Amino acid sequence: MPALQPRPRKNVRTTFPTTAAGSKTLPPGERQKAVASHPPMKIATYNVNGIKSRLPNLLEWLAREQPDVACLQELKALDGAFPAVEIREAGYSALWKGQRSWNGVAILARDREPVEIRRDLPGDPLDEHSRYLEAAVNGIVVICLYLPNGNPQPGPKFDYKLAWFARLIEHAASLVTSDHPVVMAGDYNVVPTDFDIYNPRSWLKDALLQPESRECYQKLLAQGWTDSIRNLHQDEAVFTSGTTSANTGNVTPACVSTTFCSTRR
Repeated sequence: MPALQPRPRKNVRTTFPTTAAGSKTLPPGERQKAVASHPPMKIATYNVNGIKSRLPNLLEWLAREQPDVACLQELKALDGAFPAVEIREAGYSALWKGQRSWNGVAILARDREPVEIRRDLPGDPLDEHSRYLEAAVNGIVVICLYLPNGNPQPGPKFDYKLAWFARLIEHAASLVTSDHPVVMAGDYNVVPTDFDIYNPRSWLKDALLQPESRECYQKLLAQGWTDSIRNLHQDEAVFTSGTTSANTGNVTPACVSTTFCSTRR
């Protein structure tokens, strides 16, 4: 079972053991051979919410969980401030795309070099946000993404969220038919259903729960992608974000699937 634990919101890590999936274009027998021949990999996603201030937390987590690949979001640091030396000393090579104060994504690979494929989501050459990174790691295409939050809505931030989501859907359509296994891991900033949140009534105006956001997410899944959390925990209230209750000491889940791993079926 994956190491799923509720974490404070915007400092979230979710880990999934994954086995490479064969292309949909391959015959079933060949697809099964592709899955069987590829070694299992542990791929994780972690919204660090500031890599400089939370570097000790990140290094402790890497040492404890030892993912083969880790996708990081919200670096909130320029490229020159990325702690490449410390991460390499922890046994990981890295690709990263930083941005001052906001955004920023990275892909870490243990005992191997990730090979960069692209640094931007296609569709808008004027978009300067550091939200997308795509690389090849041990025969798997790994995508680290940080989808826009979209709040407040309605407004330009929500419009940008939907436009970015539409670009992702278009690009993902070309990936889902690839002969290579593909993983899209990151912070999707969407709550797919009311079951995926502890109290939807208090979030009714939030961009993550809007019908337009949910419709985009369903369009993505309809291409042939699998929501890994729901695939592994179909009937469980599993959450990847949460707030801690000081009164009870329990973790009160906030929302699920804002951070998850999507793999092609």
